[in-house]
Amino acid sequence: MIRMKYMFAALLSLLGCSGKGYKDLDVASFEEIAAGPEVAVLDVRTADEYAAGHLQWASNVDWNADGFMEKVSAQYPKETPLALYCRSGRRSADAAAKLSKAGYTVYNLLGGYIAWTEAGKPVTTYTVETFFTVSGLPVAITLIKHGTLALRYKAQTFHIDPVGGYGKPTDYADEFPKADYIIVTHEHGDHFDREAIAALTEDGRTTLITNARCAEILGYGTVMANGDNLALPCEVFLQAVPAYNYTDGRTMFHPKGRDNGFVLSMDGLRIYIAGDTEDIPEMAKLKGIDVAFLPVNQPYTMTVDQCVRAATVIGPKVLIPYHFSQTDLSDLPRRLPGIDVRLRDMQ
Repeated sequence: MIRMKYMFAALLSLLGCSGKGYKDLDVASFEEIAAGPEVAVLDVRTADEYAAGHLQWASNVDWNADGFMEKVSAQYPKETPLALYCRSGRRSADAAAKLSKAGYTVYNLLGGYIAWTEAGKPVTTYTVETFFTVSGLPVAITLIKHGTLALRYKAQTFHIDPVGGYGKPTDYADEFPKADYIIVTHEHGDHFDREAIAALTEDGRTTLITNARCAEILGYGTVMANGDNLALPCEVFLQAVPAYNYTDGRTMFHPKGRDNGFVLSMDGLRIYIAGDTEDIPEMAKLKGIDVAFLPVNQPYTMTVDQCVRAATVIGPKVLIPYHFSQTDLSDLPRRLPGIDVRLRDMQ
C-alpha cells in the first residue's frame, strides 16, 4: 500500500503542480491513472447521460444535483484518489476544485467523455456500484443483468455467471477485457454460457471457478463445493456456500448440495452473491456481510417474503436484489428499514 501511494505521488510530481488543487490529465494519462488499484472513477454527469454510455468501472454522482458533496463524502473515503470526468471537462473541473478543497486527491479528464470517445476508448452502459475496503481500496461492481455481475478490485477483473444471450445481449468480446477470474454458480443457461466464458478467457491468465457439474461439462475448472474456501493470489478470500430450494415442488430446480453461492472477502469488505437459492437456514452463518445480492424470482428462487427474511437474518449493509424477472420489488425498501436497499435494473 505504501509503495502504491509513493508511485501515485511520484506521478503527480512528474505531471507538475497545476495550482488548482487538482490535476488535469489528457486521455492517455487519465486512462493510466484510472486503471490504478487505488483510484475510483467518478462520472459527474446526469443520470441520463451516464445511462447512455460511460467509462468502464465508473460510478455516477451528478454534480448539478442537490447534495453532491454530501453524497461523495458519504460514499468515497478521503484517502481514495478520484478520477473525474463529465461531457467536456467543465463540470468535472468545478467538481474537482470543490473536492480537492475538501481534502480529496482529484484528477480531471481534459475534454471529458467527448475526448475519451474520440480517442476510441471503451465505454459501457451498465450501472456500476462502487464500494470500499477498510483501507479505502475501491471495489467496482458492474450490474450487467439478471444474475450476471462483473467486479474489479486491485486491477483484477472478476466475472460472475457471465451470460451473453439471456435478456439484453452482452458481447463479451467487445464490451469487456479478458477476465482474471470467472466464477460460475451452476449450470442453468441464465448463469452458465460456454461462449461467454470462452470470450472472457485468456490462456495463462484466466482462472475458472465453479461447481463440479459445470467443470464436468467444460472439461476444466477449479472445483469448489459447499463449504470450500479458496485464497486467491490477489488477496481475495473466496467461500463457496450452499444455494438450493427447499420448498415442496421446487427442490428439482436447485437441489441441495449441487450449486454454490459465494462470499468474496477483500481487505475487510465482504460481498455475498447468493446464486439461485431460497432463504435457507445456512444463511444464519453468514456474518459481517457488507453487500448482498439476493435472487427474487419466484418460484425458482425466493419470494419477496423470503427475501425479507433472508436479508433480516444476514443483515447486510447494502442489499441489491437481482435475478428478479417480473417480481414486484417496490415495497422491499419499506420492509427492510435498517438496510440500504438499492433497486437496480437486474431483471
